[in-house]
Amino acid sequence: MITLAAGLRLPTNGLDYAILAIYFVVVLGIGFAARRSVKTSLDFFLSGRSLPAWVTGLAFVAANLGATEILGMAATGAQYGVAVVHWYWIGAIPAMVFLGLVMMPFYYGSRVRSVPEFLLQRFDKSAHLLSSVLFAFAAILIAGVNLYALSIVVEALLGWPQWVAIVVAGLFVLAYITVGGLSSAIYNEVLQFFVILAALIPICVIGLKRVGGWDGLSASLEKSHGHSFLTAWDNTGIGEPNALGANWLTIILGLGFVLSFGYWTTNFAEVQRALSAKNLSAAQRTPLIAAYPKMFIAFLVMIPGLVAAVVVPQIGHDGSDLTYNDAIPLLMRDLLPNGVLGIAVTGLLAAFMAGMAANVSSFNTVFTSDIWAKYVRPGREDRYYLQFGRMVTAVGVLCSIGTAFLAATFNNIMGYLQTLFSFFNVPMFVVFIIGMFWKRASMKSGVWGLVAGTTAAMVNYFWIYKQGIIAIPTDQGANFVSAIVAFVVGAVVMVAVTLFTEPKPEAELAGLVYGTRSPGLEEPPAKGDDAWYRKPALLGWGAIILAALCYVPYSF
Repeated sequence: MITLAAGLRLPTNGLDYAILAIYFVVVLGIGFAARRSVKTSLDFFLSGRSLPAWVTGLAFVAANLGATEILGMAATGAQYGVAVVHWYWIGAIPAMVFLGLVMMPFYYGSRVRSVPEFLLQRFDKSAHLLSSVLFAFAAILIAGVNLYALSIVVEALLGWPQWVAIVVAGLFVLAYITVGGLSSAIYNEVLQFFVILAALIPICVIGLKRVGGWDGLSASLEKSHGHSFLTAWDNTGIGEPNALGANWLTIILGLGFVLSFGYWTTNFAEVQRALSAKNLSAAQRTPLIAAYPKMFIAFLVMIPGLVAAVVVPQIGHDGSDLTYNDAIPLLMRDLLPNGVLGIAVTGLLAAFMAGMAANVSSFNTVFTSDIWAKYVRPGREDRYYLQFGRMVTAVGVLCSIGTAFLAATFNNIMGYLQTLFSFFNVPMFVVFIIGMFWKRASMKSGVWGLVAGTTAAMVNYFWIYKQGIIAIPTDQGANFVSAIVAFVVGAVVMVAVTLFTEPKPEAELAGLVYGTRSPGLEEPPAKGDDAWYRKPALLGWGAIILAALCYVPYSF
């Protein structure tokens, strides 16, 4: 179960609740302020494609700062040690750079409203409809993770009943997205980004001071967990046992390539932020700007996990009621004074609401634009789709409440999310990558690649891994293997189907396949966008080099 230990109640007082109340008022205020700019369905679903790169960039990284990032990654740090940085420096940065430099020109230049719509243009209606249904389902599942985790945390820390936490958080997310659309979600995500930093930085600073700084932390962990706990690559040779249950090959291919690229390049909850940018240059820079804070957030979740492993040595052990998910709440309870504690609680709730809002806003876009407007009620006036989008937002929140409890079977939230990504994002990524770089890929290969990849990932996880047919040490290791299997099977099936079916006419592939051009790709840079420090290539390669340098202190 994803539960927090009994007795984790925080010593909150009136000051802490006042800070929380102010935050909620500001959130609703941003929603009502954004309402004035919502006049069309494009305004509601994509902010009218009008936002500057720095806003969409911060929203891009904030949309990922949900339950996975805060509780899940800190739990991963407490369980696996410094190896948690793999999810950032190899498991995020290269894929974010690839999205900005390679894929955003196709997405933005084709003027699609969603990621599934790109598959409609590149393949056919069957690939489009299947990808839309899969994405809508996955978005609701992931939104449910954030809502469920929020309710558990609020119940344990503040004493609110679970149903109260679910209703309050759900209503707030519903209110500001329904009123202000994507603009409201994005501007709130920018606010939430800074609130989350204000919550995590004091935990890191006070936590390090408690254990004698980095040197004291390292000495304690080396004594209790061994040297490999403090390195990223130690004991990751093929056949060598390690806590993560993965070797260098599965880390690089499973996490660094398949899972990472599958998530960051095809997950509409992220790509939607870039599509809302004001021009192609801003859209490209959105994930590249986000890569820099993302790189350093690794420290803000790793350090609390490591500190918790020292100050609460029984965490996650058999016979203890403390799970790894308790790492952040334990440090909040034991280290933070009132006032700072209120900021931390607000930051934690902001993280959950950001993650939920990102998935709900992407769900309402896909369901309205890709399913309802294409196959159920096509050809209606724009106002109809605007009103329907607001209505389906409420449906998405209600469905998220229903799916929240599916997350209860995983001890580590991160494990649950990675399982979902291997099922849904990886098969979509293989279809995208082959479709973008191989003109010959036929129209029917898209849908069969999705079916084969999703099925292969589920078979590997639920049958081969869970039934013990092949021994894989951990859920995380199984997720890496599932991702690789999904990618390989999906690619093989796409190639096989292509050999026996007709390709799409080359004239219809302009701007959809690498090496072709469309009018959207020829968009000239806006005034100031041609400055050297805004060059996408500079931003992208700078992030890659900096991420590689971050590995150096933790590789020996």
